Amino acid sequence: MKTKGHIRYRLKSGDNVPGVTTIVGMLAKPALVRWANNLGLTGIDSARYVDDKADIGTLAHSFITNTLQGRETDTSDYSENQIQQAQNAVRSFDNWKRPHTMEPLLIEQALVSETYHFGGTPDLYFRVDGVLELCDLKSGKNIWPEHHIQVSAYRQLLTENGHDVERVRILNIPRTRAESFQEVVLSDAALNANWQMYYHLL
Repeated sequence: MKTKGHIRYRLKSGDNVPGVTTIVGMLAKPALVRWANNLGLTGIDSARYVDDKADIGTLAHSFITNTLQGRETDTSDYSENQIQQAQNAVRSFDNWKRPHTMEPLLIEQALVSETYHFGGTPDLYFRVDGVLELCDLKSGKNIWPEHHIQVSAYRQLLTENGHDVERVRILNIPRTRAESFQEVVLSDAALNANWQMYYHLL
C-alpha cells in the first residue's frame, strides 16, 4: 500500500519526540527553492513532481526491505511507470550487494534516544562482509550534505540502543538512466562533525 502511517516516536515516559527526518528538514535549502522555481517556469507542478518521485522511492524501499524479509510487495496503488522506475532502483541495489555477504539484523526498526529525545527509523542495519553496518538508501539525483547529517543521527540511535556500528554507508540507487549510482562511506571524523550539526538542529 502507498499509504503508510506516520511513525510516532515516544520516550519511556510516554512523551512524543520529533523524528530525524523532521529535524533535518529544518535545514535551509536555497538550491531547492531555485529548482522548484525552474520547474514552475517550464510548466511543471513541483509539488506533484515531488510526490511522484517520493512514491517511486517509497516503493523501491519497500521492494528491497520486503525482499530481505521474505515478503511480497503490494504495488496495486502505483502506476506502471512508478513500478518500472522503482524496479530500476532495486536492480542498482542488487548489483551493489551481489559481491557482498549480507546478514540483515534490523530492517526499518523504529528507535528512540532517551538521552537526546528524538526518534528515527534507519533503513538497514546488517553485517556486510563481517562488518556491522548502517546503510541508508536514497533514490534521487545525488547524495546531499543533509543525508550525511541524517545518518549521523541514525548511528547515535543504533549505538544508544545497544547496536555497534562499525561502518556507515549511503547508497543512491537511481530510478532512471538520467541518474547515477553513488556510494559514500563516511569516516568517523565526518560522522562526528555531522552529528554536531544535527545536535544544533535538535
